[in-house]
This record gives sequence, C-alpha cells and structure tokens, in this order.
Amino acid sequence: MLLDYMKNITEITKRDIFNLFKNGFTEACSFYTREINYNYYGRFEEIEFLSKIYPLDEMPTNDDRFENARYDIIQHTINNDDWDFCWVFYDDRFELFHGSDAKLLDFLCAVFHPENRDENGNWKPILERINYYLKQDGYELYEESKISGRSVYSYRQLSPEEIIRNDFVPYSVRNKKSTDRPPTISMTIRKEIYNLFVRHNEIQYRKTETNFEYDINSIKALIVDIREHYTPKAFVDHNSYSETDDLEIFIMHNLPYCVFDAIELFAKYNYETFPDEVNLIFRNHNFPFKLSDGKIEKTKPVIGTKEIIREVGLKELIEQATSLYHSDNISDKQIAVEKLWDAFERLKTYYGADKQKKASATKIVEDISNNNNNYIALFKEEFDKLTKIGNDYRIRHHEMDKIEIIDGNYYDYFFQRCFALIDLALKYLRN
Repeated sequence: MLLDYMKNITEITKRDIFNLFKNGFTEACSFYTREINYNYYGRFEEIEFLSKIYPLDEMPTNDDRFENARYDIIQHTINNDDWDFCWVFYDDRFELFHGSDAKLLDFLCAVFHPENRDENGNWKPILERINYYLKQDGYELYEESKISGRSVYSYRQLSPEEIIRNDFVPYSVRNKKSTDRPPTISMTIRKEIYNLFVRHNEIQYRKTETNFEYDINSIKALIVDIREHYTPKAFVDHNSYSETDDLEIFIMHNLPYCVFDAIELFAKYNYETFPDEVNLIFRNHNFPFKLSDGKIEKTKPVIGTKEIIREVGLKELIEQATSLYHSDNISDKQIAVEKLWDAFERLKTYYGADKQKKASATKIVEDISNNNNNYIALFKEEFDKLTKIGNDYRIRHHEMDKIEIIDGNYYDYFFQRCFALIDLALKYLRN
C-alpha cells in the first residue's frame, strides 16, 4: 500500500498529537475551564494495549538484560517506572515518530477502536482535535463502520481540493440559497467576538506564489483571507455599504453571515482554544449556533416548554441546562443534568422557600394533578423519586460522597426524566 511508504505527516503534527495524549488540553466550558485528558491505552493497562497491536515477544529489547521488548517495557514502566509517560511515541521500535504515515494512522485507529477505548473517558474531543491536526497534512480519521452500535474508525487521504486553502467555502456562500431567515447577532456578541480575535492576534508565517516568506498578524491575515472570497465591506458613513480593511468595523457593522465568515476563517489558524471560546460566547447568550470542525452550524432546537417562565432564576437554569444538553461532549451533558436538578430544586420553592418548600411542592403536585387523587399519588411519588436521585447519585460534580454515574449514557436518562416533570409542572403553574 502506498501509504506504507508515505511520510506526509510532519514532525510538527506528530508532536502536537503526542502532546495531546501526554498533557491533554484546556477547554472552556460555560462556567469554568476544564482539563481534557485521555490515556492512549484506553480501558487497558499500557502493556496490555501494546500487546494487542504489536508482537512484543518478537520485538528487540533496548535493555541487554532482557530478551525482548515485553520484558524491558515491564521493567521500565512497572518495576522501575523510569520511562517518561507516553514514551512509546518516541521509541523507534514502534515507528510512530520516524515511521510512515500508515504506522501512525493504524496506531490511532487502534487507540479509538471500541474494543480498546474507554467509553467513559474524553476520547471524542481528543479524536476531534487529532483530526484537525491530521487534516493540515492531508488525512482524516472517519467512521468506517459500527460494532455493537459503536463507531469504528479508519483513515483516508484527503483530495487536493479538500486540502487547498482557497477551496474553503465561507458560511455566506454555503448558505446563499438557504431559505432560513438570517440570524440577528447582537452588538454584545459581536464585541465579544472581536475581543476574542484581538486576544488571539498572533503572527502568521506565509509565502507568496514566488515562495517569498513574510509574516503578518492574525487580524490583518483575516482581512486578506476574506478578500480571497469577496471584497470586505461594512455599513459605514451613514449606512452606506463600503469597502473596509478595519476588522472591528467589519465585525461590528456587517451582515451576520459575514461575521460567521470571519469566525470560520480565523478558526483555521487559531484552533487551540478559539472554537471553545466562540461556543462559550454563543451559549452564554443563548445564541443557537456553534463552531464545529471549522464551520458554523445551527444548533438543535432547545427542548422545553413554550410557557413563559416568570421566575428569572428558574428560567436561566433551564435555558443553561437545555443548551448544554445538546452538546456532543459528555461533560457538557453532565453539567446540563446538574443545572436541571438545580432547576428542579428551585421549582419546588415556587410557592414558598425554606420552611415552606414542602408545602410548595405539595401545591405544585395538586396543580398538575387537577386535584385527582390517583395523579396526586403518581406525581408525588415522582417528585420524591427525583429528590432521592439528586440526594443519592453524584448529580453535582463537587459532591464526592455519592453514587458515581458510571456510564455517560445515563445522563440522557437522568435529564429526560427530570425534564419531563419540570416541563409538565411549568404548564400548570400560575403566572
């Protein structure tokens, strides 16, 4: 196979990938930042995982005291523990750093295979970030099939058209024929987006068509990149739509689709935390879009009651919970469940807090039951069961003395069950 001999993946990309497994990365969430880490050997011990994909008993040793690779690995990672964490990436026997593209890609597919990966770990955000790095060198990991309902990944080489920078299609062009009404982007969101550009304004190194190298900062580079697709304009000088090279004016006084174009183009060379920070801004303002894999996408409709929630604190908790719940990130779903349980506890105080809380909950049960004894018993039991779940299970991440939630899929169950009762109750509460 040709890929067995190709070496298009640069040392820069390889070091970035290896560093993800060694040190992880920081992701901005709604109310805090969190560290994303994932061990490449997944659900196994390191020696077990390597034994599954390499013939360790037949591979040479780096320590003359032992007869093969298995024993010197055991000696230096278990007995003495004197090799650096993630040593395997730079060990020439495994050909991950100096080997062909196929060697590394096969290894990564094994890392993320359902038989090996830790489903409860943060493997998906690590995979997404690895894919970003690989795409710079012409490859991607993709879902080839499923086993037991879980994704099996293979790799493919991208076509030249998919790699060339000029073939990037901006949001405004992709959605030119869309019948959806253009979104309204508030001045507050625009200002925060522009400030984000300023914080990530770094030096870009580029080449001209004659291979002349030059450097340019990210903000100026963004205007250059926009010009590759259309002339940058904004509403200036008494609302006339005029040409501009001022990025702040372009962002603050422009069509929403053009703002999306700028975000997508900027994300191409500011990947590390930029997408997370953009999505954090969107979530904080309940803006129904997200930046995913370099493209702005409309988020799924927020599930929830159509009733007006007049109690501001309850309204905010439900909005935060439903927004986070639609994330593909399991940690966001965890936070969504936590917020929803906070909303549930707040709901129970709708008719009175503190000492009146029990009476308030009873009144809510009567409201939604239409004073029918059968339904009073049903909904009172559900209130009590949800309260017990919140008390017994580690719904709130800071509570350490609770039953651990051992499967990420359980968050869907907890969320849907709690939300169903809250949604029903809000339909009956008096304004």
